[in-house]
Amino acid sequence: MTSIHSASDSVMIVAGEASGDLHGAGLVKAMLEGRPGLHFFGMGGRELKRAGVEVVCDADKLAVMGLTEIFSVLKDILTALRILKKEMRARKPRLLVLIDFADFNIRLAREAERCGIPVFYYITPKVWVWRKRRVNQLARYVNTAGVILPFEEEYLCNKGVNAEYVGNPVLDAVHVNMERSEFCRKYNIDFSKTLVGILPGSRRKEISSLLPVFLEAARRMQLKYSKEIAFLIPLASSLSIADLQKNGLQDYQNELDIHVLSGDRYETMAACDAVVAASGTVTLELAVLDIPMVVTYKVDPVTYFVARFLINIPFFSLVNIIAGKSVVTELLQDQVTSAAVEIELARILFDENVRQYMKKDFQDIRHALGGPGASLKAAELAFRTMA
Repeated sequence: MTSIHSASDSVMIVAGEASGDLHGAGLVKAMLEGRPGLHFFGMGGRELKRAGVEVVCDADKLAVMGLTEIFSVLKDILTALRILKKEMRARKPRLLVLIDFADFNIRLAREAERCGIPVFYYITPKVWVWRKRRVNQLARYVNTAGVILPFEEEYLCNKGVNAEYVGNPVLDAVHVNMERSEFCRKYNIDFSKTLVGILPGSRRKEISSLLPVFLEAARRMQLKYSKEIAFLIPLASSLSIADLQKNGLQDYQNELDIHVLSGDRYETMAACDAVVAASGTVTLELAVLDIPMVVTYKVDPVTYFVARFLINIPFFSLVNIIAGKSVVTELLQDQVTSAAVEIELARILFDENVRQYMKKDFQDIRHALGGPGASLKAAELAFRTMA
């Protein structure tokens, strides 16, 4: 059902994954501070809803990874595209804001160009990684791009995209409001224990691929080391406890001291002595929080086979990409085993030299990202782009 809001005060925003939902919410809040009368509608999840966006399509159904998994939600993807195009044509918003979610959002950008609606792409597709021809679509259909990695501005501008580095929204989002001792008291966690974070991602496919491996690595650590360890799992907003239970959590709860926490995400991460994580935005969040990590990436075999011929970069974690060198250990595909995870976690937990070198590199990465204020800078770009 179309809103009564007129085009003069409406903005369409589309985010398809948990990180885009979070950073999109930051952008919406910043834009509303500048122009309180704006009305936002589009696609998103819990965070965009909380920011006041009228969500006409729920993004949680569409967050997938890998070529084969796309087919399981293809009907939902096509339905969402149809609904959003229809809403765009009917409402004629002053601006279309797109956040990551490349193939889906580029189709919306093309539709917006046909309708004469300006497009602001915040957090652009990683065209420098693979399928580089998509940069031509960005140049054609996107009026302005707000990029969040320092090297992206020059790369995209050289390809004809009107891009500007706004800083990284992680620096705006990451706030810790409790000391570790207070956090442990709140959640009844033994403060004297070594705390290890288990972050298997925000997509159900990631959970099914990685959580069983991470939990078995946790069991191996518990048996091998005399130090008592508690394992913390911050629950992503796109997931439920049932998603964890059916992917191994229930089998390990009696053996391990595991705490699944649905609130205080950054406090949970900051309390950890080390973390094993799925590759993604979370790696930058951990670097900002100064938490040593092991990073993993695992997709279905078909996707991996295809990607090997299309992707030619030395690293896959954002931390190492920004640093331009190996700062954190990356475990890729068949390397993601419980034994490897346990060994690498032990290394960053118990070797103080390794921890200190990693933290020194984290400091350099934070410096490269610049200061906070990405949401405000992105809002300024959006306003300049707006019809």
